[in-house]
Amino acid sequence: MRAEKRFQSLDSFRGLMAISVMLYHLRVSGSFTEWLLFRHAEVFVSFFFVLSGFVLTHAYGSSVQFNFRKFFITRTFRLLPLHLFMLSIFILLECGRYLAAQKGMDFNNSPFTGKFAPSEILPNALLLQSWTHLTNPLSFNYPSWSISIEYYTYMIFALILGIAFGVRTWVWVAVVFVALALMYAGNTFFTIESLRGLAYFFTGCLAYAVYLRLPHPAQAQTWLLTAFEVVAVVVALVFVINDFAAKPLWASPLFGAIVVIFAFDRGAVSRLLACRGFSFLGKLSYSIYLTHAAVLFCVVSAFMVAKKISGVDIAPVIDGTRYLDLGNVPLNNLIALLTAGSVVLVSMFTYRYVEMPGQSLGRALSNTSARSSPALRPDTEV
Repeated sequence: MRAEKRFQSLDSFRGLMAISVMLYHLRVSGSFTEWLLFRHAEVFVSFFFVLSGFVLTHAYGSSVQFNFRKFFITRTFRLLPLHLFMLSIFILLECGRYLAAQKGMDFNNSPFTGKFAPSEILPNALLLQSWTHLTNPLSFNYPSWSISIEYYTYMIFALILGIAFGVRTWVWVAVVFVALALMYAGNTFFTIESLRGLAYFFTGCLAYAVYLRLPHPAQAQTWLLTAFEVVAVVVALVFVINDFAAKPLWASPLFGAIVVIFAFDRGAVSRLLACRGFSFLGKLSYSIYLTHAAVLFCVVSAFMVAKKISGVDIAPVIDGTRYLDLGNVPLNNLIALLTAGSVVLVSMFTYRYVEMPGQSLGRALSNTSARSSPALRPDTEV
């Protein structure tokens, strides 16, 4: 049955996007991190939002008796444990920077100032940092800006399901239209992060509504879906590597269409994405996304210490951006690969010992509060 379907290629996409965002934040001179695709990979965060809207609508959108309490508990324990764990890691790293500064180690900025100011800790803990102009959305664990938006967008989604079940599709349309219009108009009242999250998340909800209304292709039509998938990948790559003024607006329908195409899991590209390696990255995607900034911080700090000791500038600042550079392209590529591998290894640990226990606790708490509700499988969306 379609309601029981697990979207394997979309799960794999999630892992690939998380790796791409990590490489976007990693700057190693002359390495593959400087490829045009990765230099524009920030747009993939928008793809995350669309995927989340699609998958959550699949998981919860057909519930006639929507249980908000169960939804709140499961979603909170899906996102919050790893987020709080990484926030605590960044506070510890900032303490380390403070101790190093006392011994004469210079950094880009003084410890516990700017985006690492103590006043930013509580908004981050409550996932409010991206919703107000009074806080820095990139404070502490900067990738969590999108988790801040996503968490409360979940609650808006739940509210719509609870009070507007019969007209929810029109409400989603209205949210997407208003959010994109405000983005286009250069709104200054709402944060741009909140508008992006609302627009793209509810684009995903609408994409699922379209998916339900499309006929399921027959086995003989696999070639047609393969063609659609190849075209979708090519168009997406061209879209990502090019900059133009309306790019944030076009991301909404384009990513929505791509998610619908790959949701059928019938083309050759989908079968490739269902391979074990891609599926493994999909499983780790949330951990990769939330842990990579801390790993990169540690790697860059190690290079800065080595620079101070050796006197060789292996961590230069170019146009305000800190690079890693051993002066040799093959070595730089090796450093990039080792760093990416370290992120995956750390993510395996946090997935096993932070994410999974958090999800299990959330399911246990939600089941004790709503035993009569139908059981839902654990989600994997970021």
